[in-house]
Amino acid sequence: MEQIPFCRQLLGFNKMAFENTFNTMATFQDQMEKFFSSALQGAAWLPEDGRKAIDEVVKTLKQGRDDFKKIVDQSFEKFESSC
Repeated sequence: MEQIPFCRQLLGFNKMAFENTFNTMATFQDQMEKFFSSALQGAAWLPEDGRKAIDEVVKTLKQGRDDFKKIVDQSFEKFESSC
């Protein structure tokens, strides 16, 4: 078996598996954000500073998720160029 076609096939499988898993995780996180946002919207017990802190945490988590995706995509590109 030639190594280059096998390498590209293996890379394609791993890339597809990552994309599917990442998209599922991102969808789940977005849905949970919507759920908690709507649940906390009517919560009179939560002060404005608490809402701002929660919004900041959500923003930071999304940025981390996007940065992680970018790094993994760059790694796939580097690996693909070596195959």
